[in-house]
Amino acid sequence: MASFLSELPSISTILSAYASLSAAIMLFRTMLSDMVPSQIREYIFSKFSQSLSYYFSPNFTFIVDQNWQAVSNYTYRAVETYLPTIIGTSADSLLIGSFSSLVPHNPDLRIPVGCKITDEFQGMKLEWSLHKETKSSSSHWDNGFWYSYRLKCKKSDQQKVMATYLPHIYSIAQTILSKRENLHIHTYNKGMGGWKSAVFKHPATFATLAMDPESKSEIIKDLETFVQRKEFFQRVGRSWKRGYLLHGPPGTGKSSLVAAIANKLRYNIYDLQLQSVRSDAELRSILTSTTNRSILLVEDIDCSTKASRDRTMIRDEQEEDGEDESDQSPSSSDPGITLSGLLNFTDGLWSSFGDERLIIFTTNHKEKLDAALLRPGRIDRDVFMGYCTFAVFKQLANTYLQIDNHHLFDTIKNLLKEVSVTPAEVAQQLMRSDELQGILESFIEFLKGKVGNKIEEEN
Repeated sequence: MASFLSELPSISTILSAYASLSAAIMLFRTMLSDMVPSQIREYIFSKFSQSLSYYFSPNFTFIVDQNWQAVSNYTYRAVETYLPTIIGTSADSLLIGSFSSLVPHNPDLRIPVGCKITDEFQGMKLEWSLHKETKSSSSHWDNGFWYSYRLKCKKSDQQKVMATYLPHIYSIAQTILSKRENLHIHTYNKGMGGWKSAVFKHPATFATLAMDPESKSEIIKDLETFVQRKEFFQRVGRSWKRGYLLHGPPGTGKSSLVAAIANKLRYNIYDLQLQSVRSDAELRSILTSTTNRSILLVEDIDCSTKASRDRTMIRDEQEEDGEDESDQSPSSSDPGITLSGLLNFTDGLWSSFGDERLIIFTTNHKEKLDAALLRPGRIDRDVFMGYCTFAVFKQLANTYLQIDNHHLFDTIKNLLKEVSVTPAEVAQQLMRSDELQGILESFIEFLKGKVGNKIEEEN
């Protein structure tokens, strides 16, 4: 023991060595400060700190950003859907709310920024947290903020998280999203540069939709086939999307059909007004910020943009109206959407930006649309929404009056053969009172008035 202690350096030797080392470190720092730019120094120190943290920390962190490679990150959405299902005593704060004015029995739960939630899965202890960062330049999806979820786990569990835990989250989220109670309708806000959403509570369903029964059945079958054919679309090399064109006179139920489709499939709606889009590049940016399992709705496309028509048609219309084509062209600072840009997002390379999507166009004047927009592959299903037939009237009578037959139906049937009346007009007449006989008699008088007007116009 004495020999061991005798071999130890003296205190003065230790202090001398420490002083020499300190002087060397100070000299190195001075040289580094004088010779290496600050940006490079910061980079070196950050890498050095990360290396120390990696080797000495037992934890690993997964970062799930809100967007991924310029599109909405499905993993982020899956985590956002999954976490409220595991909220328990481990959460230190929660956001709660309701979309209904009624007292909610089960308010919606959301994760606030900074909240930490622990989860246990197959023996692993996992910790989630939501982070919010300010970005120097905002984009159409974040309005200046960037959100991300952080998942902390043990380094030894990293591969297991990738192999089993994340697939578990995807599966749970898919089940929840397919049965979600609240749908949303999003509209693009040009001034704010992003989608703004509201709860979608439209009551229309296929059961209440006033439409030709045969056409309705065909659409339902088409939709059910579409959502079940993911493998088919992958096998044939096509994007998992479907294009619809709804056309017909105003008031024939085009918007109600869109609502019925959304309610049946449980798809959110992105309502895009093309006149609010300034260029093809902005259109691409807008579309990539939409989510899977959604409907992109472009209403009144014949009015929304002249890109939906060819130049010959535009020139003929302008000549009839006495307009100069140069007066109608968009300014160089706001060029608008071109026909090629519109076509590229319907079936070009940019149409493959997501899965399980419906693109629905509506118009009152199909004849005004360019033929290139209507070809197969861009419009997969052409749906004509016509005037009210007797079969459609019977559906409306069943919905509004809760009757399947009445002795006045034969008179109504004959009158509907002579005049054109929209389902919206019929619905308005059937809502006028609660007295059945009076409603039907009033409706007959309404139809007779239309017959009289038709005869006067013909004469």
